[in-house]
Amino acid sequence: MLIEKKVKGFVEETASKSPAPGGGSVSALAGSMGAALISMVGNLTIGKKAYESLDDDKKVKIDENFEKVQKLITKLNELVDEDTNAFDSVMQAFKMPKDTEEQKNKRSQAIQKGFKKALEVPLDTANQCLNVLKLQKVFAEYGNKNAITDVGVGALMAYSGLEGALFNVKINLGSIKDKEYVEKIDSECKEIMNEGKKLKEEVLELVYSDLG
Repeated sequence: MLIEKKVKGFVEETASKSPAPGGGSVSALAGSMGAALISMVGNLTIGKKAYESLDDDKKVKIDENFEKVQKLITKLNELVDEDTNAFDSVMQAFKMPKDTEEQKNKRSQAIQKGFKKALEVPLDTANQCLNVLKLQKVFAEYGNKNAITDVGVGALMAYSGLEGALFNVKINLGSIKDKEYVEKIDSECKEIMNEGKKLKEEVLELVYSDLG
C-alpha cells in the first residue's frame, strides 16, 4: 500500500517512470496532510487555557470538528491507494482482446466503466478535501493562535488536494461518452471548486489578520 510507505519511498515512487502514483494519489495525500495539520492545531487547543475560556458553544464546535477531521484523515489516506487502483482498472480494460465485434463491445464497455471509476475516486477526494476546508475556519477563529500559520498551511494543502483532484476528474471526463453523466459531473466540479475557493480565502483572511 502506498500510504504505508515511508515519505522518502512515496516520493521516490512518485518520481519514477511509473505513471502511478500520480496527481490523484498526491492530491489525496495533500488533503490528508491539510487535515492532519488541523488535527495538530486541535491537539494544541483542546484542554488549554484559551480553550477553557471559550463559551460552551465554541468548545462544542471545536470538539465536533476535531472528531470529524480524524475521520477525514483516514478516508483521504484510503483514497491515496484507491486512486492508483482506479487507474489500474483503466489500463486493464485497454489490454482486453478486440479481435471480434463482441470482444470490441466488451472492451469498450469496460473502458468506459474504468474511466468512470478513475473519475469518481478523485471526485470523492475533492469532496473530502472540501469537507476538510469546511472544518478549518473554526480553528482559525478559536484555535491556538501560536499555530495560526499551521491552519493556513492546512487550508492551502486541502485546497491543493481539491483542485488537483478535480484536474483528474476533468481529464477522465473527456473520455466519457455519456453526455448526461458528463454534464452532471461537470456541474458538480464547478460547485466544489467555487465553494473550495471561498472557504480557502475565508481561512487565509483570518490567518493574515492574525499575522498583522
